[in-house]
Amino acid sequence: MKILIKNAHIVNENQIIESDVLIENDLISKIEKNIAEENVDQIIDATGKHLLPGIIDDQVHFREPGLTWKGDIESESRAAVAGGITSFMEQPNTVPNAVTQELLEEKYKIATEKSFANYSFLMGGTNDNLEEVLKTNPRNVAGIKLFLGSSTGNMLVDNPETLEKIFTSTKMLIAVHCEDEATIRKNAEIFKEKYGEDIPVTAHHLIRSEEACYISSSKAIELAKKTGARLHVFHLSTAKEMELFRNDIPLKEKKITAEVCVHHLSFTNEDYETKGNFIKWNPAVKTQIDKDGLWEALLDDRIDVIATDHAPHTLEEKSQKYLQAPSGGPLVQHALNVMLENFKKGKISLEKIVQKMCHNPAILFEIEKRGFIKEGFKADLVLVDLNDAYTVSKENILYKCGWSPFEGTEFHSKITHTFVNGFPAFDNGKISEEKHGERLLFDRK
Repeated sequence: MKILIKNAHIVNENQIIESDVLIENDLISKIEKNIAEENVDQIIDATGKHLLPGIIDDQVHFREPGLTWKGDIESESRAAVAGGITSFMEQPNTVPNAVTQELLEEKYKIATEKSFANYSFLMGGTNDNLEEVLKTNPRNVAGIKLFLGSSTGNMLVDNPETLEKIFTSTKMLIAVHCEDEATIRKNAEIFKEKYGEDIPVTAHHLIRSEEACYISSSKAIELAKKTGARLHVFHLSTAKEMELFRNDIPLKEKKITAEVCVHHLSFTNEDYETKGNFIKWNPAVKTQIDKDGLWEALLDDRIDVIATDHAPHTLEEKSQKYLQAPSGGPLVQHALNVMLENFKKGKISLEKIVQKMCHNPAILFEIEKRGFIKEGFKADLVLVDLNDAYTVSKENILYKCGWSPFEGTEFHSKITHTFVNGFPAFDNGKISEEKHGERLLFDRK
């Protein structure tokens, strides 16, 4: 299969150039102007459009196995491809939790049959599975995931000796959810005394507070520095935590890296009044000062990656009272659109979006031959029209849960094509039912 993309504005490695791109089978075979149109199976005229590397989302919860009424690998990877995400890394707090090598491989087997996008699954660490964690293959597993504050599932790692053993014993990337459980419980009791079981969602960022985040993330970073572990801190939510990260060395030399999610860049605690539990995440969406601090750190490279933490729940689950409503929301279909909207507003450049959503995940996870538009690399590509508006509605939402925190939002850019391993998986609103996702491989010594 040969596909020729003509006259695209290619956004790659901090520049934008106009060129053609030839895809042969699953690889980018040629990038140059005026590539001959003979002997190709399909020509796509990309005049006026921008071609990006496929988005790599380093943190999703696709809910399979065990929670598939909320979402599954097939439904959520379909939505991801429609949103320009060509590779994802899924978290271990499914049911059962992926905390043995056998359970981890079961997820890969499911994805082999069901995933529209490329995939990897993180191995889950607990207080008592160090032996299993150390069996993890660095060549074909993205990393180890530790919950240092309880979230969905029962994977809280709160034993200091266990933590230090994990940090000391593995060279693999350790990804962490950082919230201090004792602080959260103490804060929750204060609000329960005041409101009983009717705590308002507007208290969420005060219960899962700045202090809870900072205590946990600073401890994890201190431990990583002590042990030399390779640490990646997921979904940062506070301005205060930004002082823990550095931007004075290249990403490849960083042992401690940082991620922010689109919801923490998009919402503040003021939005709880109108959106309620539909923007209830862990860690919590916090204040305007926090949002501004995250943006500043993203733009000056203390934060390395933008991700989604896509975590669908049903409308019924989210419509319960605050204490009963689960945390998390669906984002993979709209994350790139959100960032393109920020580009349109002048907050971030296209080059920086590509750096944070494509290049940097590939670099820090050491993903083999993805994340860049280069000859010989896998043809994971996204074509976007920056001048084609649409409004998010029930009719065009693809998540199995059927809702989005961005419902009713007008985006002024549109994803027109997504290629997964050279295959046109998404074409002007239509998703091919053929699945071409592959297991991600990692170029680790």
